[in-house]
Amino acid sequence: MKPSTLNPLSPFHCPISLKGSSRQEFDLLSQQVMAHAFASQNELGRLCDEGVYQNDIALRLKAAGLGPVATEVPLSVSLRDFSKTYRLDLVVQESFIVELKTVLALLAEHDAQLLNYLLMAGALHGKLINLRPASVEYRTVNAVVSEAERRRVRFVTERWRPQTSQCELLRDILSELFVAWGAFLDSNLYQEGLIHFLGGESEVLQKVPLKRAGTILGTQTVPVIADSIGFRLTALAPEARDGYEPHLHRLLALTPLAAVHWINLHHHETQLVTIKR
Repeated sequence: MKPSTLNPLSPFHCPISLKGSSRQEFDLLSQQVMAHAFASQNELGRLCDEGVYQNDIALRLKAAGLGPVATEVPLSVSLRDFSKTYRLDLVVQESFIVELKTVLALLAEHDAQLLNYLLMAGALHGKLINLRPASVEYRTVNAVVSEAERRRVRFVTERWRPQTSQCELLRDILSELFVAWGAFLDSNLYQEGLIHFLGGESEVLQKVPLKRAGTILGTQTVPVIADSIGFRLTALAPEARDGYEPHLHRLLALTPLAAVHWINLHHHETQLVTIKR
């Protein structure tokens, strides 16, 4: 087995020394894991909570001699004084990562969640298993982008108009996050990193009044980098960006903010756009 890319110098940390496996090894173990997932649902039904299936499948795998099996394995990412910990539902034989769900149907966001784990763990493949449908729903998620490719990030700044020194800091912090972690990870992780290094939630996340025709409709929490400048981070594909921008203009018009910096992450490209009133 080839050791995982996780090492003491990496920003990603896991107590299990994850091992690499070939696609053939992964497929063989996948068949065995899925057999026990089906057996679990057949016996327990499809209405149990996720944690119940997690424990049951782990016990079945151990009884079948497919251990070691670990549950709720911490996988953390850090940079300076920032740290965030995720939990891997199941890790089988120190190489096979399983993400369990009990939802109506698997969605793209579930694939993205598992992909995030695979990239941080340096694993090539993982399994999504949904125990709620009448028949167990499952699919393989592949980490199709290499570590080197994740380091190639291009900023598109033709429409970027810094308003204050804090705006430049926003971009500088984002660059540092990409240098440390690479691209293609969960967009919420980059958002949390930005908020942390810009001063923390108490300073950055502000309740902003939304007003139409002179009447306050309510307040909305907006990340801000100055009294009159907010920012929004998304991870939209190119075909969805054009349709999203008009709604940012409409939202801005309801607020007292002067501008919003829109950061859109898409694979190797990070687009920075300044939207002004």
